[in-house]
Amino acid sequence: MNQPIIEIQELRKRFGTNQVLNGFHLELNDGESLVVMGKSGSGKSVMIKCLIGLVQPDSGKIQVMGQDMTQLEQEQLDEIRTEIGFLFQGSALYDSMSVRENLEFPLRRHTKKFGKIKDATPMVLEVLKSVGLEKAIDLMPNELSGGMKRRIALARTLILKPKIILYDEPTTGLDPITSKEIIQLMKSVQETYKTSSIIITHDIDCARVVADRMILLIDGKNYIEGTFDDISKSEDPKVKAFFK
Repeated sequence: MNQPIIEIQELRKRFGTNQVLNGFHLELNDGESLVVMGKSGSGKSVMIKCLIGLVQPDSGKIQVMGQDMTQLEQEQLDEIRTEIGFLFQGSALYDSMSVRENLEFPLRRHTKKFGKIKDATPMVLEVLKSVGLEKAIDLMPNELSGGMKRRIALARTLILKPKIILYDEPTTGLDPITSKEIIQLMKSVQETYKTSSIIITHDIDCARVVADRMILLIDGKNYIEGTFDDISKSEDPKVKAFFK
């Protein structure tokens, strides 16, 4: 059996008297989409920060593509992060840069992975086409709608050709129609690029469409895990609260 592309075991993290993570575990298989749901403050974002080495856990094991993230030097961490794409809920585009410049920026930073690229336009257009926004290449972020910004942020993630994408509340702040468009785009990206994904979301519709598996994070640990259909049929009051 192939080793999971991400494996987290017995992850614990405390801030003062607040035990945020208390034995959380997770396995993400190659090409899989895993949704992690939990109430605000349940530790979802802390888990992601531990996963990519921004926060050091108190204890536990974190392996990404076979590497122990808690034991890597900064240079090794930076290298493995080039294989991990992020889509933040705020999109995090640089306001002073055009769409083209926003997408070229990560390529310029990661010359070790891509070498020196004289003309990045073909790569920029390729990922813009995948999110349906080729004509936005020379627009500035203040000329984009919220949904367009989210699409451009996803294109910027895809341009590095990551093996893993981490989505942090990808539909938060979007109207229902735009949310549905982003959800379908995530599904399309998964099928086209064959990425492995962890999606943190409160959006039940998002989870229903994109999840191969789901984890509910309650009290710092895995409360229940399974397919969307299995979990949505649970009679447990704590689980049913997520599906109201």
